[in-house]
Amino acid sequence: MKVLTAAEMREVDRLTTERFGISSLQLMETAGTLVAEAFREIADRAGLKPRTIYVVCGKGNNGGDGFVAARHLRPVFESVRVVLFAQPDELRGDAATNFKRWRELGGEVMFAWDEKAWADISSKVLGADAVLDAIFGTGFRGVAPGAIGRAIQEINHFSHEVTSTWLPLILAVDTPSGLPADGQAAEGPVLRAHQTVTFTAPKVGQLVSRDAAAVGSLRVVNIGSPVALVEEIGKKTLRWSEPDEFADMPLVRQSDGHKGLYGHILVIAGSQGKSGAAVMAGYGALRSGAGLVTVATPDVVLPIVAAAHPEYMTEPLLSTDAGAVSRENLAGDRFSRIVEGKSVLAIGPGLGQHAETQEFIRAIVKQVDVPIILDADGLNAFAGQADKLRERKCEFLAVTPHPGEMARLLGSVTTSVQEDRVKTAQEAAKRWNAHVILKGAHTIVAAPDGRTLINTTGNAGLAKGGSGDVLTGILAALTGQFKTDDWLQVLALGVYLHGVAADLAVEGTDPSGLLASEVAAAVPAARRELLRGLQRRG
Repeated sequence: MKVLTAAEMREVDRLTTERFGISSLQLMETAGTLVAEAFREIADRAGLKPRTIYVVCGKGNNGGDGFVAARHLRPVFESVRVVLFAQPDELRGDAATNFKRWRELGGEVMFAWDEKAWADISSKVLGADAVLDAIFGTGFRGVAPGAIGRAIQEINHFSHEVTSTWLPLILAVDTPSGLPADGQAAEGPVLRAHQTVTFTAPKVGQLVSRDAAAVGSLRVVNIGSPVALVEEIGKKTLRWSEPDEFADMPLVRQSDGHKGLYGHILVIAGSQGKSGAAVMAGYGALRSGAGLVTVATPDVVLPIVAAAHPEYMTEPLLSTDAGAVSRENLAGDRFSRIVEGKSVLAIGPGLGQHAETQEFIRAIVKQVDVPIILDADGLNAFAGQADKLRERKCEFLAVTPHPGEMARLLGSVTTSVQEDRVKTAQEAAKRWNAHVILKGAHTIVAAPDGRTLINTTGNAGLAKGGSGDVLTGILAALTGQFKTDDWLQVLALGVYLHGVAADLAVEGTDPSGLLASEVAAAVPAARRELLRGLQRRG
Protein backbone atom coordinates (compact mmCIF):
# COMPACT_ATOMS: atom_id res chain seq x y z
CA MET A 1 0.00 0.00 0.00
CA LYS A 2 1.29 3.46 -0.87
CA VAL A 3 2.22 5.89 1.89
CA LEU A 4 0.56 9.32 1.67
CA THR A 5 1.38 12.87 2.68
CA ALA A 6 -1.22 15.04 4.41
CA ALA A 7 -2.01 16.87 1.16
CA GLU A 8 -2.42 13.58 -0.71
CA MET A 9 -4.75 12.31 1.99
CA ARG A 10 -6.94 15.41 1.66
CA GLU A 11 -7.06 14.88 -2.10
CA VAL A 12 -8.07 11.24 -1.67
CA ASP A 13 -10.90 12.30 0.67
CA ARG A 14 -12.03 15.00 -1.77
CA LEU A 15 -12.06 12.68 -4.76
CA THR A 16 -13.84 9.96 -2.78
CA THR A 17 -16.73 12.36 -2.32
CA GLU A 18 -16.54 13.83 -5.83
CA ARG A 19 -16.15 10.62 -7.83
CA PHE A 20 -17.90 8.05 -5.67
CA GLY A 21 -20.59 10.05 -3.92
CA ILE A 22 -19.49 9.21 -0.36
CA SER A 23 -20.13 12.31 1.71
CA SER A 24 -17.62 13.65 4.21
CA LEU A 25 -20.18 12.99 6.95
CA GLN A 26 -20.40 9.33 5.92
CA LEU A 27 -16.61 9.08 5.83
CA MET A 28 -16.50 10.43 9.39
CA GLU A 29 -19.21 8.01 10.53
CA THR A 30 -17.32 5.06 9.06
CA ALA A 31 -14.04 6.26 10.54
CA GLY A 32 -15.43 6.58 14.06
CA THR A 33 -17.26 3.27 13.81
CA LEU A 34 -14.10 1.44 12.76
CA VAL A 35 -12.11 3.06 15.56
CA ALA A 36 -14.66 1.77 18.07
CA GLU A 37 -14.53 -1.70 16.52
CA ALA A 38 -10.74 -1.69 16.61
CA PHE A 39 -10.73 -0.61 20.25
CA ARG A 40 -13.06 -3.45 21.21
CA GLU A 41 -10.96 -5.96 19.30
CA ILE A 42 -7.70 -4.73 20.86
CA ALA A 43 -9.18 -4.87 24.34
CA ASP A 44 -10.65 -8.33 23.80
CA ARG A 45 -7.44 -9.74 22.34
CA ALA A 46 -5.37 -8.41 25.23
CA GLY A 47 -7.92 -9.56 27.79
CA LEU A 48 -8.56 -5.99 28.95
CA LYS A 49 -11.81 -4.88 30.55
CA PRO A 50 -11.69 -1.08 30.60
CA ARG A 51 -14.42 0.49 32.71
CA THR A 52 -13.70 4.19 32.28
CA ILE A 53 -12.88 5.48 28.80
CA TYR A 54 -12.17 9.11 27.96
CA VAL A 55 -12.25 10.32 24.36
CA VAL A 56 -10.26 13.57 24.21
CA CYS A 57 -11.33 15.66 21.24
CA GLY A 58 -10.24 18.77 19.42
CA LYS A 59 -12.51 21.10 17.49
CA GLY A 60 -11.67 19.79 14.01
CA ASN A 61 -12.60 16.69 12.04
CA ASN A 62 -10.37 14.49 14.18
CA GLY A 63 -12.55 15.47 17.11
CA GLY A 64 -15.58 14.59 15.00
CA ASP A 65 -14.17 11.09 14.47
CA GLY A 66 -13.78 10.89 18.24
CA PHE A 67 -17.42 11.85 18.86
CA VAL A 68 -18.53 9.05 16.54
CA ALA A 69 -16.23 6.53 18.23
CA ALA A 70 -17.55 7.55 21.65
CA ARG A 71 -21.13 7.09 20.47
CA HIS A 72 -20.40 3.54 19.30
CA LEU A 73 -18.45 2.63 22.43
CA ARG A 74 -21.10 3.92 24.84
CA PRO A 75 -23.49 0.93 24.58
CA VAL A 76 -20.63 -1.53 25.19
CA PHE A 77 -18.58 -0.08 28.04
CA GLU A 78 -19.56 1.03 31.50
CA SER A 79 -18.43 4.63 31.31
CA VAL A 80 -17.52 6.58 28.17
CA ARG A 81 -16.93 10.34 28.45
CA VAL A 82 -15.84 13.01 25.99
CA VAL A 83 -13.36 15.80 26.79
CA LEU A 84 -13.56 18.75 24.38
CA PHE A 85 -10.61 21.13 24.10
CA ALA A 86 -12.79 23.93 22.74
CA GLN A 87 -16.05 25.77 23.24
CA PRO A 88 -19.05 24.08 21.58
CA ASP A 89 -19.64 27.08 19.31
CA GLU A 90 -16.14 26.62 17.85
CA LEU A 91 -17.18 23.36 16.20
CA ARG A 92 -18.05 23.43 12.52
CA GLY A 93 -19.47 21.15 9.84
CA ASP A 94 -19.39 17.39 10.35
CA ALA A 95 -17.66 17.70 13.72
CA ALA A 96 -20.49 19.93 14.99
CA THR A 97 -23.08 17.48 13.65
CA ASN A 98 -21.54 14.55 15.49
CA PHE A 99 -21.05 16.52 18.69
CA LYS A 100 -24.77 17.29 18.59
CA ARG A 101 -25.57 13.59 18.09
CA TRP A 102 -23.43 12.71 21.09
CA ARG A 103 -25.21 15.25 23.28
CA GLU A 104 -28.66 14.17 22.07
CA LEU A 105 -27.89 10.63 23.22
CA GLY A 106 -27.12 11.95 26.69
CA GLY A 107 -23.37 11.61 26.25
CA GLU A 108 -21.33 13.32 28.94
CA VAL A 109 -18.93 16.12 27.94
CA MET A 110 -16.22 17.75 30.02
CA PHE A 111 -14.64 20.95 28.74
CA ALA A 112 -10.95 21.88 28.78
CA TRP A 113 -10.86 25.11 26.83
CA ASP A 114 -7.97 26.50 28.88
CA GLU A 115 -5.29 25.22 31.25
CA LYS A 116 -7.34 25.89 34.36
CA ALA A 117 -10.28 23.93 32.97
CA TRP A 118 -7.93 21.05 32.10
CA ALA A 119 -6.40 21.13 35.59
CA ASP A 120 -9.89 20.77 37.08
CA ILE A 121 -10.59 17.52 35.19
CA SER A 122 -7.16 16.10 34.47
CA SER A 123 -7.11 13.74 37.46
CA LYS A 124 -10.23 12.03 36.13
CA VAL A 125 -8.80 11.58 32.65
CA LEU A 126 -5.46 10.42 33.99
CA GLY A 127 -7.22 7.88 36.19
CA ALA A 128 -9.06 6.28 33.27
CA ASP A 129 -8.54 2.75 32.02
CA ALA A 130 -8.31 3.96 28.42
CA VAL A 131 -7.89 7.22 26.51
CA LEU A 132 -8.75 7.74 22.86
CA ASP A 133 -6.77 10.62 21.38
CA ALA A 134 -8.85 12.57 18.84
CA ILE A 135 -7.39 16.03 19.37
CA PHE A 136 -5.38 16.69 16.21
CA GLY A 137 -5.42 14.84 12.88
CA THR A 138 -2.96 14.52 10.02
CA GLY A 139 -3.35 18.17 9.02
CA PHE A 140 -1.78 19.46 12.25
CA ARG A 141 1.14 21.89 12.04
CA GLY A 142 3.16 23.67 14.72
CA VAL A 143 3.02 23.33 18.50
CA ALA A 144 0.01 22.19 20.52
CA PRO A 145 -1.17 25.28 22.40
CA GLY A 146 -2.03 25.80 26.06
CA ALA A 147 -4.25 23.19 27.63
CA ILE A 148 -3.72 20.73 24.78
CA GLY A 149 0.06 20.81 25.08
CA ARG A 150 -0.16 20.30 28.81
CA ALA A 151 -2.67 17.48 28.40
CA ILE A 152 -0.43 15.68 25.90
CA GLN A 153 2.53 15.83 28.27
CA GLU A 154 0.49 14.61 31.24
CA ILE A 155 -1.15 11.78 29.29
CA ASN A 156 2.30 10.67 28.16
CA HIS A 157 3.47 10.58 31.75
CA PHE A 158 0.35 8.74 32.85
CA SER A 159 0.70 6.10 30.14
CA HIS A 160 4.33 5.31 31.08
CA GLU A 161 4.67 4.26 27.44
CA VAL A 162 3.46 0.78 28.35
CA THR A 163 2.24 -1.70 25.78
CA SER A 164 -1.42 -2.55 25.39
CA THR A 165 -1.01 -5.82 27.29
CA TRP A 166 -2.26 -4.06 30.39
CA LEU A 167 -4.10 -0.91 31.35
CA PRO A 168 -4.05 2.01 30.75
CA LEU A 169 -4.50 1.79 27.00
CA ILE A 170 -3.87 4.83 24.79
CA LEU A 171 -5.33 4.66 21.28
CA ALA A 172 -4.79 7.42 18.74
CA VAL A 173 -7.56 8.22 16.27
CA ASP A 174 -5.99 8.58 12.80
CA THR A 175 -2.66 9.82 14.20
CA PRO A 176 -1.12 10.75 17.54
CA SER A 177 -1.81 14.38 18.32
CA GLY A 178 1.17 16.59 17.58
CA LEU A 179 2.80 14.20 15.08
CA PRO A 180 3.50 15.89 11.71
CA ALA A 181 2.15 13.80 8.86
CA ASP A 182 4.88 14.42 6.31
CA GLY A 183 7.90 13.12 8.21
CA GLN A 184 9.36 16.34 9.60
CA ALA A 185 10.38 16.54 13.25
CA ALA A 186 7.65 17.60 15.66
CA GLU A 187 7.91 21.15 16.97
CA GLY A 188 6.19 20.37 20.25
CA PRO A 189 5.01 17.41 22.34
CA VAL A 190 3.57 14.35 20.61
CA LEU A 191 1.05 12.12 22.35
CA ARG A 192 2.59 8.65 22.65
CA ALA A 193 -0.02 6.03 21.80
CA HIS A 194 0.10 2.29 22.26
CA GLN A 195 -2.10 1.76 19.21
CA THR A 196 -3.03 3.99 16.28
CA VAL A 197 -5.96 3.42 13.94
CA THR A 198 -5.37 5.46 10.82
CA PHE A 199 -7.67 5.88 7.84
CA THR A 200 -7.26 4.81 4.21
CA ALA A 201 -3.44 4.67 4.11
CA PRO A 202 -0.45 5.19 6.40
CA LYS A 203 1.08 8.64 6.47
CA VAL A 204 4.79 9.34 5.97
CA GLY A 205 5.36 10.65 9.48
CA GLN A 206 3.78 7.59 11.05
CA LEU A 207 6.42 5.35 9.48
CA VAL A 208 9.72 7.17 9.08
CA SER A 209 9.86 10.33 11.19
CA ARG A 210 11.91 10.89 14.32
CA ASP A 211 8.71 10.60 16.35
CA ALA A 212 7.20 7.59 14.55
CA ALA A 213 7.48 5.49 17.72
CA ALA A 214 4.61 7.58 19.13
CA VAL A 215 2.29 5.67 16.78
CA GLY A 216 2.75 2.41 18.68
CA SER A 217 1.18 -0.45 16.76
CA LEU A 218 -0.34 0.83 13.49
CA ARG A 219 -3.61 -0.37 12.02
CA VAL A 220 -4.97 0.99 8.72
CA VAL A 221 -8.72 0.82 8.09
CA ASN A 222 -10.58 1.52 4.86
CA ILE A 223 -13.34 4.06 5.35
CA GLY A 224 -14.59 4.03 1.76
CA SER A 225 -11.82 5.30 -0.51
CA PRO A 226 -10.87 2.75 -3.20
CA VAL A 227 -7.32 1.39 -3.03
CA ALA A 228 -6.90 2.37 -6.68
CA LEU A 229 -7.44 6.00 -5.71
CA VAL A 230 -4.64 5.79 -3.14
CA GLU A 231 -2.37 4.29 -5.81
CA GLU A 232 -3.30 7.10 -8.19
CA ILE A 233 -2.74 9.98 -5.79
CA GLY A 234 0.32 8.77 -3.90
CA LYS A 235 3.45 10.06 -5.64
CA LYS A 236 6.22 8.74 -3.40
CA THR A 237 8.06 5.46 -3.95
CA LEU A 238 7.32 4.50 -0.35
CA ARG A 239 5.00 1.60 0.38
CA TRP A 240 3.80 0.05 3.60
CA SER A 241 4.31 -3.71 4.05
CA GLU A 242 0.87 -5.19 4.65
CA PRO A 243 -0.79 -8.44 3.54
CA ASP A 244 -1.99 -7.19 0.16
CA GLU A 245 1.63 -6.54 -0.85
CA PHE A 246 2.11 -10.31 -0.92
CA ALA A 247 -1.27 -11.42 -2.28
CA ASP A 248 0.08 -12.46 -5.70
CA MET A 249 2.82 -14.68 -4.29
CA PRO A 250 2.42 -18.50 -4.34
CA LEU A 251 2.26 -18.75 -0.56
CA VAL A 252 0.35 -22.05 -0.56
CA ARG A 253 2.53 -25.03 -1.41
CA GLN A 254 1.39 -27.37 -4.12
CA SER A 255 0.36 -30.80 -2.88
CA ASP A 256 2.87 -32.63 -5.10
CA GLY A 257 5.80 -30.38 -4.21
CA HIS A 258 9.17 -31.76 -3.21
CA LYS A 259 12.25 -30.38 -1.44
CA GLY A 260 14.01 -29.67 -4.73
CA LEU A 261 11.47 -26.96 -5.50
CA TYR A 262 12.17 -24.88 -2.41
CA GLY A 263 15.86 -24.13 -2.57
CA HIS A 264 19.07 -25.42 -1.02
CA ILE A 265 20.34 -22.75 1.33
CA LEU A 266 24.00 -22.48 2.30
CA VAL A 267 24.57 -20.63 5.58
CA ILE A 268 28.15 -19.63 6.40
CA ALA A 269 28.17 -18.60 10.03
CA GLY A 270 29.61 -19.13 13.48
CA SER A 271 32.99 -19.13 15.24
CA GLN A 272 34.41 -20.08 18.61
CA GLY A 273 32.04 -18.56 21.17
CA LYS A 274 29.43 -17.65 18.53
CA SER A 275 28.19 -21.04 17.42
CA GLY A 276 24.64 -19.99 18.37
CA ALA A 277 24.53 -17.53 15.46
CA ALA A 278 25.02 -20.38 13.00
CA VAL A 279 22.38 -22.46 14.79
CA MET A 280 19.80 -19.67 14.71
CA ALA A 281 20.41 -18.70 11.08
CA GLY A 282 20.06 -22.34 10.05
CA TYR A 283 16.97 -22.78 12.22
CA GLY A 284 15.40 -19.64 10.74
CA ALA A 285 15.91 -21.06 7.25
CA LEU A 286 14.39 -24.41 8.23
CA ARG A 287 11.34 -22.84 9.82
CA SER A 288 10.81 -20.57 6.81
CA GLY A 289 10.34 -23.40 4.34
CA ALA A 290 13.71 -24.04 2.73
CA GLY A 291 13.83 -27.41 1.01
CA LEU A 292 17.40 -28.09 2.16
CA VAL A 293 19.72 -26.20 4.50
CA THR A 294 23.47 -26.67 4.87
CA VAL A 295 25.38 -24.79 7.55
CA ALA A 296 29.10 -24.33 6.88
CA THR A 297 30.93 -23.42 10.08
CA PRO A 298 34.47 -23.64 11.51
CA ASP A 299 35.43 -27.22 12.26
CA VAL A 300 36.07 -26.42 15.94
CA VAL A 301 32.40 -25.57 16.52
CA LEU A 302 30.80 -27.90 13.99
CA PRO A 303 29.83 -30.56 16.56
CA ILE A 304 27.90 -27.95 18.55
CA VAL A 305 26.11 -26.61 15.46
CA ALA A 306 25.36 -30.06 14.05
CA ALA A 307 23.85 -31.26 17.32
CA ALA A 308 21.38 -28.36 17.51
CA HIS A 309 19.04 -29.43 14.69
CA PRO A 310 19.16 -32.75 12.88
CA GLU A 311 17.18 -31.29 9.97
CA TYR A 312 20.06 -29.32 8.48
CA MET A 313 23.34 -30.59 7.07
CA THR A 314 26.77 -29.24 7.97
CA GLU A 315 30.09 -28.62 6.27
CA PRO A 316 33.36 -28.05 8.16
CA LEU A 317 35.46 -24.99 7.38
CA LEU A 318 39.13 -24.81 8.28
CA SER A 319 39.70 -22.69 11.38
CA THR A 320 42.23 -20.14 12.52
CA ASP A 321 43.86 -20.57 15.92
CA ALA A 322 41.15 -18.25 17.26
CA GLY A 323 38.39 -20.56 16.05
CA ALA A 324 37.26 -18.39 13.13
CA VAL A 325 37.10 -19.17 9.40
CA SER A 326 40.56 -19.40 7.85
CA ARG A 327 41.64 -18.00 4.48
CA GLU A 328 42.86 -21.51 3.67
CA ASN A 329 39.27 -22.34 2.72
CA LEU A 330 39.87 -20.34 -0.46
CA ALA A 331 42.59 -22.70 -1.65
CA GLY A 332 41.93 -25.07 -4.55
CA ASP A 333 38.35 -26.17 -5.07
CA ARG A 334 37.51 -26.55 -1.38
CA PHE A 335 34.88 -23.83 -1.25
CA SER A 336 33.59 -24.30 -4.80
CA ARG A 337 32.74 -27.86 -3.82
CA ILE A 338 30.74 -26.63 -0.82
CA VAL A 339 28.78 -24.02 -2.78
CA GLU A 340 28.06 -26.37 -5.69
CA GLY A 341 24.33 -27.02 -6.09
CA LYS A 342 23.28 -24.34 -3.59
CA SER A 343 20.63 -21.82 -4.63
CA VAL A 344 21.21 -19.08 -2.04
CA LEU A 345 24.12 -18.05 0.18
CA ALA A 346 23.60 -16.45 3.61
CA ILE A 347 26.89 -15.30 5.10
CA GLY A 348 27.96 -13.40 8.18
CA PRO A 349 26.24 -14.29 11.49
CA GLY A 350 28.78 -14.92 14.22
CA LEU A 351 31.80 -15.20 11.91
CA GLY A 352 33.80 -12.68 13.92
CA GLN A 353 36.19 -10.01 12.67
CA HIS A 354 39.44 -11.95 12.41
CA ALA A 355 41.49 -10.57 9.51
CA GLU A 356 41.60 -13.93 7.71
CA THR A 357 37.85 -14.34 8.09
CA GLN A 358 37.17 -10.90 6.65
CA GLU A 359 39.45 -11.70 3.70
CA PHE A 360 37.50 -14.93 3.18
CA ILE A 361 34.16 -13.10 3.27
CA ARG A 362 35.20 -10.47 0.72
CA ALA A 363 36.53 -13.14 -1.63
CA ILE A 364 33.37 -15.22 -1.41
CA VAL A 365 31.06 -12.27 -2.03
CA LYS A 366 33.13 -11.38 -5.09
CA GLN A 367 33.15 -14.84 -6.68
CA VAL A 368 29.82 -16.54 -5.84
CA ASP A 369 27.13 -16.25 -8.50
CA VAL A 370 24.01 -17.18 -6.48
CA PRO A 371 21.89 -14.64 -4.54
CA ILE A 372 23.64 -13.53 -1.35
CA ILE A 373 22.24 -12.39 2.00
CA LEU A 374 25.06 -10.50 3.73
CA ASP A 375 24.64 -9.86 7.45
CA ALA A 376 26.46 -9.09 10.69
CA ASP A 377 30.20 -9.83 10.43
CA GLY A 378 29.72 -10.27 6.70
CA LEU A 379 28.94 -6.55 6.65
CA ASN A 380 31.78 -5.69 9.00
CA ALA A 381 34.19 -7.18 6.46
CA PHE A 382 33.25 -4.26 4.16
CA ALA A 383 33.36 -1.52 6.81
CA GLY A 384 34.67 1.65 5.21
CA GLN A 385 35.05 -0.06 1.83
CA ALA A 386 31.46 -0.79 0.95
CA ASP A 387 31.90 0.21 -2.69
CA LYS A 388 33.62 -3.16 -3.13
CA LEU A 389 30.13 -4.65 -2.84
CA ARG A 390 29.67 -3.72 -6.49
CA GLU A 391 32.65 -5.90 -7.45
CA ARG A 392 30.77 -9.18 -7.52
CA LYS A 393 29.61 -11.87 -9.87
CA CYS A 394 26.10 -12.41 -8.47
CA GLU A 395 23.19 -10.32 -9.72
CA PHE A 396 21.32 -10.30 -6.42
CA LEU A 397 22.88 -9.07 -3.18
CA ALA A 398 20.94 -8.06 -0.06
CA VAL A 399 22.68 -6.38 2.86
CA THR A 400 20.95 -6.35 6.24
CA PRO A 401 22.63 -3.78 8.51
CA HIS A 402 21.36 -2.37 11.76
CA PRO A 403 22.09 1.38 12.07
CA GLY A 404 25.52 0.84 13.64
CA GLU A 405 26.59 -1.54 10.88
CA MET A 406 25.28 0.84 8.23
CA ALA A 407 27.31 3.64 9.77
CA ARG A 408 30.45 1.49 9.61
CA LEU A 409 29.77 0.62 5.98
CA LEU A 410 29.39 4.28 5.10
CA GLY A 411 32.24 5.53 7.29
CA SER A 412 29.66 7.60 9.13
CA VAL A 413 28.01 7.65 12.56
CA THR A 414 24.76 6.08 13.73
CA THR A 415 23.05 9.42 14.37
CA SER A 416 23.57 10.40 10.73
CA VAL A 417 22.04 7.13 9.55
CA GLN A 418 19.03 7.62 11.82
CA GLU A 419 18.41 11.22 10.76
CA ASP A 420 16.88 10.05 7.47
CA ARG A 421 16.69 6.28 7.38
CA VAL A 422 14.79 6.13 4.11
CA LYS A 423 17.23 8.37 2.25
CA THR A 424 20.20 6.48 3.70
CA ALA A 425 18.83 3.10 2.61
CA GLN A 426 17.77 4.30 -0.84
CA GLU A 427 21.09 5.98 -1.62
CA ALA A 428 23.07 2.96 -0.42
CA ALA A 429 20.94 0.58 -2.50
CA LYS A 430 21.58 2.63 -5.63
CA ARG A 431 25.28 3.13 -4.86
CA TRP A 432 25.96 -0.57 -4.26
CA ASN A 433 23.40 -1.89 -6.77
CA ALA A 434 22.09 -4.02 -3.93
CA HIS A 435 18.92 -4.42 -1.90
CA VAL A 436 19.28 -2.78 1.50
CA ILE A 437 17.39 -3.89 4.60
CA LEU A 438 18.02 -1.23 7.24
CA LYS A 439 16.88 -2.86 10.44
CA GLY A 440 15.34 -1.22 13.49
CA ALA A 441 11.92 -0.02 14.54
CA HIS A 442 10.09 0.23 11.18
CA THR A 443 12.64 -1.68 9.11
CA ILE A 444 13.26 -0.25 5.63
CA VAL A 445 13.63 -2.48 2.56
CA ALA A 446 15.02 -0.56 -0.42
CA ALA A 447 15.71 -1.71 -3.98
CA PRO A 448 18.38 -0.23 -6.28
CA ASP A 449 15.66 1.34 -8.43
CA GLY A 450 14.36 3.41 -5.50
CA ARG A 451 11.28 1.39 -4.61
CA THR A 452 11.01 1.13 -0.84
CA LEU A 453 8.82 -0.72 1.65
CA ILE A 454 8.45 0.14 5.32
CA ASN A 455 7.68 -2.67 7.76
CA THR A 456 5.83 -2.09 11.03
CA THR A 457 5.35 -5.64 12.30
CA GLY A 458 7.35 -6.79 15.31
CA ASN A 459 7.89 -5.54 18.84
CA ALA A 460 10.54 -4.60 21.37
CA GLY A 461 11.31 -8.26 21.99
CA LEU A 462 13.33 -8.26 18.75
CA ALA A 463 15.86 -5.91 20.37
CA LYS A 464 17.99 -8.86 21.42
CA GLY A 465 20.97 -10.81 20.14
CA GLY A 466 20.07 -13.51 17.66
CA SER A 467 17.07 -11.78 16.09
CA GLY A 468 19.12 -10.69 13.07
CA ASP A 469 20.56 -14.19 12.65
CA VAL A 470 17.05 -15.62 12.42
CA LEU A 471 16.06 -12.94 9.91
CA THR A 472 19.05 -13.86 7.74
CA GLY A 473 17.85 -17.46 7.62
CA ILE A 474 14.31 -16.37 6.83
CA LEU A 475 15.40 -14.14 3.94
CA ALA A 476 17.60 -16.85 2.47
CA ALA A 477 14.86 -19.48 2.72
CA LEU A 478 12.25 -17.29 1.03
CA THR A 479 14.71 -16.36 -1.71
CA GLY A 480 15.18 -20.07 -2.38
CA GLN A 481 11.42 -20.65 -2.61
CA PHE A 482 10.29 -17.73 -4.73
CA LYS A 483 11.53 -16.38 -8.03
CA THR A 484 13.64 -13.24 -7.83
CA ASP A 485 11.69 -11.42 -10.56
CA ASP A 486 10.75 -8.98 -7.80
CA TRP A 487 13.25 -9.67 -5.05
CA LEU A 488 12.11 -6.58 -3.17
CA GLN A 489 8.76 -8.28 -2.59
CA VAL A 490 10.44 -11.49 -1.40
CA LEU A 491 12.72 -9.66 1.03
CA ALA A 492 9.86 -7.51 2.31
CA LEU A 493 7.87 -10.69 2.94
CA GLY A 494 10.73 -12.05 5.03
CA VAL A 495 10.92 -8.91 7.16
CA TYR A 496 7.13 -8.89 7.53
CA LEU A 497 6.94 -12.55 8.64
CA HIS A 498 9.84 -12.06 11.04
CA GLY A 499 7.87 -9.28 12.76
CA VAL A 500 4.57 -11.15 12.78
CA ALA A 501 6.33 -14.19 14.24
CA ALA A 502 7.65 -12.00 17.06
CA ASP A 503 4.15 -10.60 17.65
CA LEU A 504 2.68 -14.09 17.84
CA ALA A 505 5.47 -15.42 20.04
CA VAL A 506 5.05 -12.64 22.60
CA GLU A 507 1.29 -13.02 23.07
CA GLY A 508 0.42 -13.63 26.69
CA THR A 509 3.85 -12.64 27.98
CA ASP A 510 6.26 -9.71 28.11
CA PRO A 511 8.51 -8.88 25.13
CA SER A 512 11.57 -8.48 27.35
CA GLY A 513 11.93 -12.25 27.60
CA LEU A 514 11.36 -13.12 23.95
CA LEU A 515 14.05 -15.43 22.51
CA ALA A 516 15.24 -15.34 18.91
CA SER A 517 14.70 -19.08 18.65
CA GLU A 518 11.07 -18.56 19.69
CA VAL A 519 10.67 -16.10 16.82
CA ALA A 520 12.04 -18.67 14.38
CA ALA A 521 9.68 -21.31 15.75
CA ALA A 522 6.70 -18.98 15.16
CA VAL A 523 7.45 -18.28 11.48
CA PRO A 524 5.10 -21.04 10.17
CA ALA A 525 2.29 -19.60 12.30
CA ALA A 526 3.08 -16.14 10.94
CA ARG A 527 2.79 -17.44 7.39
CA ARG A 528 -0.54 -19.06 8.25
CA GLU A 529 -1.71 -15.78 9.80
CA LEU A 530 -0.84 -13.98 6.56
CA LEU A 531 -2.74 -16.52 4.48
CA ARG A 532 -5.79 -16.29 6.71
CA GLY A 533 -5.75 -12.52 6.48
CA LEU A 534 -5.59 -12.62 2.70
CA GLN A 535 -8.42 -15.16 2.58
CA ARG A 536 -10.60 -12.93 4.77
CA ARG A 537 -9.95 -9.96 2.52
CA GLY A 538 -10.56 -12.01 -0.61
